[in-house]
Parts: sequence; C-alpha cells; structure tokens
Amino acid sequence: MRHFDHLTDDARRRLFWRAPEPFSRESPRETLAVALGATLYMPATRPRLAHDLARRASQGVASSVVCLEDSIADDELPAAQANAIAQLRELAQAGGGPLTFVRVRTPDQIPQVVDGLGEHAHVLSGFVLPKFSESTGAAFLDALDDTAATHGLHLWAMPVIESPEMIHRETRGDQLLAVRALLDKHRASVLAVRTGATDLSGVYGIRRGRDLSIYDVRLVAEVLTDVVNILGRADGSGFVVTGPVWEYYGGNERLFKPRLRQAPFQASDAEDLRASLITQDLDGLIREVVLDAANGLTGKTVIHPSHVPVVHALSVVTHEEYVDASDVLGRDAGAAASAYRNKMNESRPHRAWAERVLTRAAVFGVAEPDVGFVDLLGAGDDW
Repeated sequence: MRHFDHLTDDARRRLFWRAPEPFSRESPRETLAVALGATLYMPATRPRLAHDLARRASQGVASSVVCLEDSIADDELPAAQANAIAQLRELAQAGGGPLTFVRVRTPDQIPQVVDGLGEHAHVLSGFVLPKFSESTGAAFLDALDDTAATHGLHLWAMPVIESPEMIHRETRGDQLLAVRALLDKHRASVLAVRTGATDLSGVYGIRRGRDLSIYDVRLVAEVLTDVVNILGRADGSGFVVTGPVWEYYGGNERLFKPRLRQAPFQASDAEDLRASLITQDLDGLIREVVLDAANGLTGKTVIHPSHVPVVHALSVVTHEEYVDASDVLGRDAGAAASAYRNKMNESRPHRAWAERVLTRAAVFGVAEPDVGFVDLLGAGDDW
C-alpha cells in the first residue's frame, strides 16, 4: 500500500516533489510505525465491517482498529467478537484492506481471534492492548508472542497508556519505567505506543470540549509529556508514540473563533474548503495534530473518516523540511544557514529530528516547494 494512492496520477505529480513510497506489514518497524498515520477506530459490532474497511482503504485509510473494548457493551461482547472474526475472514477473502488491528479486552481474546480466523489470520496486523500497565502488560504480550509463534505469524502489539496509574502523579513515574522495561523485553513485537486521552480524562471526570486541544487539559498533557519523555526517546531506546484521539465531528455551536487563518486558503482559492473544515470542527483537529508533532507524537487515533485526510496532509514533509534535514545529515559537525535563509541548521542537535523527517518523507512523500497543507487537503474528493 502507499499513501495518497487514492489520488490521480496527475494530482500526485503536481503535489509531490518526492512521491510516497510503498509499505506493507512486513516493512521495518521504524517505517511501519510512522506509516500508520491516522488510525481509524471502528466498533466490532458493525454489520458491514469488511465492506467498510475495504472502502476506507480505497479512500486513503492505511491503518484501522476493530474495537472489542470500550466501544462494546458487556452483553454485546460475544456477538461482537464473532462478528469481528467473520468480517475479517470476509475481508481476507476479498483481498484485504488497511493494516488492521483488533483492540481486545483480555489476553485470552488474542488466541481466540487468531484461532477463529484460521487460514485467514494473515489479514490481521496485530492487536491493541488496552489499559496497559506493569500489572497487566506481561500477560497481553506473552499471549501475543505465544499466539504468533503457534500460528507462524508476526503480530504487532500496540499498548495503550490510559490506566489510572498513569495519570495519578504518585504512581506515574514508576509505572512508566516498569512499562519501558517490559516493552524492551518484547521490543521485536511492539510497533508503537498509543495514548488514551479519553480514559485518562475520565479518571478525573473530565471531557475536553471541541474548542480545546488535549494540551489545554493540563492533567492529560502532563501524562503525554512523561510518556514521550520515558517511552519516546530518540536515542534508539524509545518507540513511536502516537497522538491521542480526536473525538469530535460534525458542526455545533462555537464558543471561540475559528483557528484557521484565511490567507493560505485565499492564496489557493480554497475559501470553501476553510468553511467546510470549520463547519465540521476540523480546525481544532488541525491545531491538535500540529501540537502533537511539536510535542514528539506521530500519527493519531481518529474515529471518523473526515479526520484521516487532515492528519495525512499534515504528515507530508514540506520541501523546506526535507532540504533542512538532508543538510543536517550531510554534515558531521557545525552549523550553517538553511538554504531557505530563515534558520540555522546544526548537525548535532538537529540530527535525530532530521532522521525522523526522512523516515516520514519516505512514507508520506515530500511536497513541491509551492505546495502546502491547503493544496494537499484540497486535492482529495473528501470535501
């Protein structure tokens, strides 16, 4: 699969200075974790789940999670699990879809799902492990590794940091250090670390509004900072940490002014696109994705298809970023002015940043010098 393959060849040639490269579930972990992009969650109760996954893949969705956890009522769980297995078998028989993970509740569901899929288990990329902590994590990871070995598969794990121990100040540090040690033992199986802002907020009876970013909710923002600090280090010991869910879609009454400047949309003759983004409350998502990147998070959990093109357009590397990153990696030491003549590039402090930029450039491409976010977003058929 390849990002932006849903666009026409002419559109890709016009937008990209360097086109996105193909990837698959067999790609190196560092590549695949970044390629997840906007990971679309769907409840396992959807009656046409296989059809929906295939359709969304054709529209640019590269990764998805079939949820058997919080989105499913307790009395619906057996039927939801049976439906997930049946639908994923159907998806495999139809040729597959996006990278697909199942979010389970308990470790014993991992072998149950894989056993149920049988010869079609290859359709599954792995499992999302909820409420991950020192006390729960080992059982999930052991179940995943044992199941993978039994069936001759490689299954990726994506643990979610969202339990009360992670937001309570007196336990968070020790818990994250213990989780880091646990994940390091299973490093070959861990694709990325996800963050559960909804559950973390719920511990204190908080739900952030559509006019706010998660970084305005200080209790949760502090957790995200610590997760990146301990689990997302760029020294080879860390993992890709993904951005938390944006849970709003559809228009509603607004308290604050829109956050999107008019000038970039006017320059691209895209005022209607700006109005559509504001109507759907996607200006808040845009701001949060930018803040995610600034705080060391990559990709995002989303719950509506309209979120996907926003996240992916913001994931494309700008020509300026690419030139600066290449310059940094091309020198052993010292500093030099950017070719864009607006900043200094220093080889040592900017090296890890530059390496990450080039990884993102491989999977999301590099935009033409005169192409920006508005052009990338407006090129699709989603608006």
